[in-house]
Amino acid sequence: MGETTTVSTATGGRGRRREVSMADVAAAAGVSGQTVSRVANDRANVDPETRQRVLDAMASLGYRPNSAARALRSGRFRSIGVIMFSLSSYGNTRTLDALASVSAASGYSLTLITVQSASQSDVSGAFLRLHEHAVDGIVILIERHRLGENELSIPSGLPVVVVDSSADYPYTVVDNDQAQGARLATEHLLDLGHETVWHVSGPPESFAAERRRDAWRAALEERGSRIPPLQIGDWTAESGHRIGAALAADPAVTAVFAANDQMALGVIRALHEAGRAVPGDVSVVGFDDMPESANFWPPLTTVRQRFERVGEEAMSALIADIEGADGEHARTLVPTSLVVRESSGPRG
Repeated sequence: MGETTTVSTATGGRGRRREVSMADVAAAAGVSGQTVSRVANDRANVDPETRQRVLDAMASLGYRPNSAARALRSGRFRSIGVIMFSLSSYGNTRTLDALASVSAASGYSLTLITVQSASQSDVSGAFLRLHEHAVDGIVILIERHRLGENELSIPSGLPVVVVDSSADYPYTVVDNDQAQGARLATEHLLDLGHETVWHVSGPPESFAAERRRDAWRAALEERGSRIPPLQIGDWTAESGHRIGAALAADPAVTAVFAANDQMALGVIRALHEAGRAVPGDVSVVGFDDMPESANFWPPLTTVRQRFERVGEEAMSALIADIEGADGEHARTLVPTSLVVRESSGPRG
């Protein structure tokens, strides 16, 4: 039986609804109903000229394939779920943009669910809601974990790709190489002659912050440098400013590595306010390379993350899994790089 959709037509001066069928499209395009079905289901065995004629007929008649019926036959809904823990994070929004672009280019829609915490109940609830939305697979961005809990049990039954996670999941995991970036930042400051590097970390419950501070500490240990007390922020410029004010009062502080660019901005402001020159008295390095960092004063030395590539790799891997392409569930680390600008310099 042909697929149908309901459109509004006018008959006898009154608005009335009638069905436009595949037969209507076939008659308008001068092809068989089977050819219309192939085009509606995006099959490859239709020549381009005929396909365009059918598509034009669909458009002129207002016909749209019945996606529910198509899903029942193919077992696919052409829809992907995304679970995120924050839309305020710069990295998450950039990654989401890339996920949306790749999914749209591949003919999939996105259903986004945000959760307030990375608790097991919130994650399981999000999976249940996505099952109700009939998705073919799920991308999950794990930015936070509960204190003392490094791993969540992710419900099975659908293809899953995990973004930004250090946990060992039996799924494809894609991430920026956070440890590489933190090591590059720390070693850059040590190579400039600074005896040690102070670190303004993100919050304790953040996977990304954890990986960056662990790599900072390891880089100092390998160089035999003293490890200063850890300064814990919350990713905001305000927390960087508060911590920066305390660091500015300590003349022993000559180099600061902040775990993101916003906190680095707050640190630089506090140093300026205390009369300590950047980088003459204190060098500052950030992390992310957000577009505004080149316009900080001074322009910020920072670690560039490739959020777009992470999103592209994650979505491509998920779609390959959904469509049955062979491949192992691997961990992909996208390289980070140091962008040297004017906020870092030799020890004065």
